[in-house]
Amino acid sequence: MGIDLSPFADVVGPANRGPVWIAGQQSRVAAPSSVRIVTAPSGIYDLQPDEMTVVCGAGTSIGELQDSLTAVGQYVNLPRGTHGSGTVGGALSTGRSDIYRLGRGAIRDTLLQARYINHDGQIVSAGGPTVKNVSGFDLCRLLVGSFGQLGFLGEVILRTRPIPQSSRWFMKNDARQDYVEAVLRRVYRPASVLWDGHTVWFCIEGNSRDCDETIQQLATDLGAPTEVAGPPELNTFPFRESIPPAELAELVQSQLSRGSDQLLVEAGVGIVHRHSPTELKITDKTIELLHQRMLQQFNPTGRLNPGVSLTTGSTV
Repeated sequence: MGIDLSPFADVVGPANRGPVWIAGQQSRVAAPSSVRIVTAPSGIYDLQPDEMTVVCGAGTSIGELQDSLTAVGQYVNLPRGTHGSGTVGGALSTGRSDIYRLGRGAIRDTLLQARYINHDGQIVSAGGPTVKNVSGFDLCRLLVGSFGQLGFLGEVILRTRPIPQSSRWFMKNDARQDYVEAVLRRVYRPASVLWDGHTVWFCIEGNSRDCDETIQQLATDLGAPTEVAGPPELNTFPFRESIPPAELAELVQSQLSRGSDQLLVEAGVGIVHRHSPTELKITDKTIELLHQRMLQQFNPTGRLNPGVSLTTGSTV
């Protein structure tokens, strides 16, 4: 038995109720004061450690959810918000994976099933309740990263994962591109590899003995890295963009040669963290047309989270 979403649907209301925003802890995107605000149901309704799934309301705090999963030796691959833990629905709607995406996967893979409220106040179900579900159109992937403009998440079924036995961060100074490539090539599924052109930080997770052997081999072949408490501070890099992973090295070298705008890149993923924003350029008009058609189908009146750009995730 799932969550009764009827009260939530009634609050959102039909299309003629006008614009409406869904907001959680507002740790990622601030809701405008000029639009009616609603909140999603919260609470953990079903946790199945053997099946590695959990059912919860989209308004549930990520901190609360992670604490409950820790008790059974598991976690869910959802990043916490910049200011506070944030909510499950906020993390999914924003769609931004954290710096562990290289090893843990994209945030969109966490969502197995969603029950959401559409633009006309109707309850819609998408996805399947099991990890192995492969049937039908994968609508859940559209909802992740849609910033609420395709529907307001109410109840979600999430994939959980075992907490790694070991999770350790290392760094190496004077790390050139070849060292970064060596880490990506020689470490089995590194959880994260960060590089600023001078220093590389990387995280390895898994069995403790395997981690020890990996570091010993790297030290023998490439020089010993230094174990550190965690990744570099990302608060100084508040802006991010995505480029093809193959272009990261060229971008870093270009920035170093000009001595401008320091950045930090996620090697193997393609995410660039910057001190200052850059102008977003969409060279493929097909992407813009696709966004427009999705909005026309899912949010024809534009009432759901009006003013958010599906391309940038910012308010306009």
